[in-house]
Amino acid sequence: MHVQHETLFDRHRGNPLLTAADWPYPINTVFNAGATLLADGSTLLLCRVEDRRGHSHLSAARSRNGVDGWLVDPQPTLVPDIGNHPEEIWGIEDPRITFVPELKKYAIMYTSYSRGGPGVSLAFTEDFHKFERFGVIMTPEDKDAALFPHRVGGNWALIHRPVTTFGAHIWISYSPDLRHWGSHKMILQARRGAWWDANKIGLSPPLIETPKGWLMIYHGVRHTPSGCLYRLGLALFDLHTPEKCVLRGDKWVFGPEAPYEREGDVGNVVFPCGYTVAPDGDTVHLYYGAADTCIALATGSIRHLLDWLQRHGQPSAVNLA
Repeated sequence: MHVQHETLFDRHRGNPLLTAADWPYPINTVFNAGATLLADGSTLLLCRVEDRRGHSHLSAARSRNGVDGWLVDPQPTLVPDIGNHPEEIWGIEDPRITFVPELKKYAIMYTSYSRGGPGVSLAFTEDFHKFERFGVIMTPEDKDAALFPHRVGGNWALIHRPVTTFGAHIWISYSPDLRHWGSHKMILQARRGAWWDANKIGLSPPLIETPKGWLMIYHGVRHTPSGCLYRLGLALFDLHTPEKCVLRGDKWVFGPEAPYEREGDVGNVVFPCGYTVAPDGDTVHLYYGAADTCIALATGSIRHLLDWLQRHGQPSAVNLA
């Protein structure tokens, strides 16, 4: 008997949406884009662009419908500022965008890469032309960070993924002023053994706020004899106390299957850094890097993701023992 696999994300038939061939200047690859809807309803992707030295910068691409007709900035949008920020000497990577209504600005969390390893840096912008850098807010080794869109319990909150001798797990931290961070708590732990998300996990796009809680799409890395497999899973956190994991799915829900996801500079990778939500409030457009080589789109339903978690999720406690 054939059992139909439950599909939560549908790949766009026009994939990949953006490749190096779409860039107005010579590059190696484009992938791992932050995403946001602009005031006029158009979609902006802030793409990680790797140049032919191997260093990355960020470049904006805009589209009226979020699918095609992309207009790419003729010059790099945000480049390493090595003079003022030496932590960016080897590039800036993997942006995640959150619009913050209280500030009327977009917060961009990105990875700054230097001799010390990857760290978390923060910048703000109103228009994606001028940027105000806050610099490093989480020191190496740390990455996969995104800001919450509003304060939680009076403080700003941040998801990130520090790597320690204990492993690579997902943490939350709080700040009164976006510069000084504390109250660090691990909120989701990589499993051990044969699991698809054993040993190393990290936030994918920023959290999705829903009436049932903060919906997290996270990536898990499975080490195999032929390399790593990057796939996506789901978890749900309490709306008012987001360090509490309400549900965590056991199975992965999206993984590399298409040729452009399996073959590239780093094969077998799907890695979303951004999403937009359609006017219906339910349809989510997930923009992801495929094989560290191009940008693709998959579409899902927030309602269906939450329903899947209700059926396949379990409460998840962090075990520090």
